[in-house]
Amino acid sequence: MTRIAVYPGSFDPPTRGHTDLVSRSLSLADRVIVALARNSAKEPLFTAEERLEMLRTVAGSDPRVSFESFDGLLVDFARARGATLIVRGLRAISDFEYEFQMAMMNRKLLPGLETVFLVPPEDATYLSSSLVREVARHGGDVSSLVHPVVAEALRRRFAR
Repeated sequence: MTRIAVYPGSFDPPTRGHTDLVSRSLSLADRVIVALARNSAKEPLFTAEERLEMLRTVAGSDPRVSFESFDGLLVDFARARGATLIVRGLRAISDFEYEFQMAMMNRKLLPGLETVFLVPPEDATYLSSSLVREVARHGGDVSSLVHPVVAEALRRRFAR
């Protein structure tokens, strides 16, 4: 039986922390689906298509990793793909309460769906897409925080 994991997020933009979690998730599952959540309540910097393309470029070399977008409940997406594992990153204790609530709700909605929390590498514990966007918006150097393709996309977006 193939063990399928889903790594959901908005990835706006994808960071080195995200790509680290994608690669480490492969030690937990036979397949990892990076699932870009389309959240109508948020106004993303990049379109879903742009983010998926960036993700494929920066984290897509392993054939066991696929990339999709979804609307609606994560449990519905996971069920439709036969996934039994959700992968989430925990950067700081402040992330835990929200992630714990989501994990418990997902388990309630889909018994048997487990959530695994991965801790980022030490040099990425502070890293978030919103911080990267803010630094890039003000002309700061994000080259150590994101893949060069993402850094260039940010430079072009904010050069307008």
